[in-house]
Amino acid sequence: MFLTERIEKAIVRATVLHHFQKRKVSGVPFIVHPYSVAFLLTHYTDDEDVIIAGLLHDVLEDTPDYTEAMFLEEFGKRPLAIVKEVTEDYSEAEKLDHILRGDTSTWHKRKEKYLHNLENDSQEALLVAAADKICNMRNIIDEYRSHGEGIWVSFGRKPEELVWFYESANRVISAYLRHPLSVEMDKIYQELEATVRSSDLKNVASN
Repeated sequence: MFLTERIEKAIVRATVLHHFQKRKVSGVPFIVHPYSVAFLLTHYTDDEDVIIAGLLHDVLEDTPDYTEAMFLEEFGKRPLAIVKEVTEDYSEAEKLDHILRGDTSTWHKRKEKYLHNLENDSQEALLVAAADKICNMRNIIDEYRSHGEGIWVSFGRKPEELVWFYESANRVISAYLRHPLSVEMDKIYQELEATVRSSDLKNVASN
């Protein structure tokens, strides 16, 4: 896929919307994540709308002032529909608590609903979801190798909770997406599970 005018526009929009956000452990600009998701997708699809959705997959969930109407006007119905499929369901109050105050009290409930919704997602949305999960799992693994046990506090979740979510997402996406990207996702999940198992063994040995 070439760098089209619409994709370049999505790169700019994602960069502006995520400019104030940082990755939880490393502190690098968050925009690295949408870039990585979109770059991964370009290896598997020439669908411009899917790549745009990859670049913008977090904007409805994680940026307070960008609305669906704004998205629709800038990028059209299909990318918006894909992003809505992979966006967790929030009330406006929950969204503000999540973005501005880092509230994670509804984490498990939201993840369960997200996993249920995945079962009805389009193939295009499942591609974006798979790329997102691959990049997030790689990030967790890399952060653990660089920073060790302390990363679990920074992520705000117990390692077994992360394994539960990514195992569940891997299972659902693999069942509904017959695509090489789901094979890559399963491979990274196995690596994540081994990383958490290693972490557990270290904790047992130190106690």
